[in-house]
Amino acid sequence: MKKIIFLLPLLLLMSCYNAEHNCKDFKTGKFKFELKVDGVKKTTLFERNDSIEIETFEGKTDTSSIRWVSDCEYVLQKIHPKNRAEKNAISMKILTTSKKSYTFEFGMVGSDKKQRGTVEKISE
Repeated sequence: MKKIIFLLPLLLLMSCYNAEHNCKDFKTGKFKFELKVDGVKKTTLFERNDSIEIETFEGKTDTSSIRWVSDCEYVLQKIHPKNRAEKNAISMKILTTSKKSYTFEFGMVGSDKKQRGTVEKISE
């Protein structure tokens, strides 16, 4: 019984913990996203303003429109899709932020399948 009384305040303190969400700091700027594909590190660079994101990956540049759903959620839609798959919008949700990076979850709009990643802000 004494252990339960000791654990109760600890559990209450942990439930009050709130992850940092300074999403507005990441609405604009230049960013870098690194991902390992088959053991090889791939880097995507992108620049975002309030309504457009320009992404460069493996020497190819694409432009997407941004529709902000909330301060921490937005939807990307390719402006000039090259195939059927690129026509699908991507839902992005910023989960936590730090001074220079954020962790996010993303997936096709309407799909339950989500992936996570971390983006680093490299300049304003």
